[in-house]
Amino acid sequence: MTGFSDHFGKVADQYADFRPRYPDALYTWLASQCSAHTLAWDDGCGSGQASVALAEHFDRVHATDASADQIAHAEPHPRVRYAVAPAQQSGLPAASADLVTVAQALHWFDLPAFYAEVRRVARPGALLAAWTYGVHHIEGGEVNAAVRHFYHKVVGPFWPPERRHVESGYRELDFPFARIDAPDLDMQADWTLAQLLGYLRSWSATARYLAANGKDPVDALAQQLRPLWGDPERRREVRWPLGILAGRVH
Repeated sequence: MTGFSDHFGKVADQYADFRPRYPDALYTWLASQCSAHTLAWDDGCGSGQASVALAEHFDRVHATDASADQIAHAEPHPRVRYAVAPAQQSGLPAASADLVTVAQALHWFDLPAFYAEVRRVARPGALLAAWTYGVHHIEGGEVNAAVRHFYHKVVGPFWPPERRHVESGYRELDFPFARIDAPDLDMQADWTLAQLLGYLRSWSATARYLAANGKDPVDALAQQLRPLWGDPERRREVRWPLGILAGRVH
């Protein structure tokens, strides 16, 4: 990807409210792999889900995103500094970062330019970690099947082509660093129907469908799901596989 396309600006409020949280074990592991904990750079930070969690382990977190709308909705934290910036322009001094992270965003980057910036700002032996979560599984066979159909068939044609890297867990992305084994983790949430629908509305493909057709595709799915879900306040387990790329920067 050579230029920035803001796939999430129009759904930045839903993104901040409804995106699932990454497991605490991920951040504990990241911190354990760093010899110092002075500065972490969270690139493509979105609304700051990972940035705030990293601040529990690092003295400072520099969080950047190319989307001004996402930064405007970012969660404040005294140890997190947010900035609007392209992925390949951190604004950090050379050899200053102990950790560089990219949560659910590496597939959007101009990778050669980003990797060059990582090499510039990373301290010797620093860790670069990027992770992504794929298609989720929802408790209840009929509910899960209906949402899978929505993902693949209804808004499927509106996913940007880079989405294929999410579905493959980043296995096909170039990663020119000395890889280290990452733990086997997944993400989990217990959601009401309203929370699930809010999450589906945060998808870039949903926003693109709405722009092209002038109607919210989640409305029709909600009608389908209500009788299948039962009590709308019932919480159903939702799980996502987490794919992690991690390596040392020398």
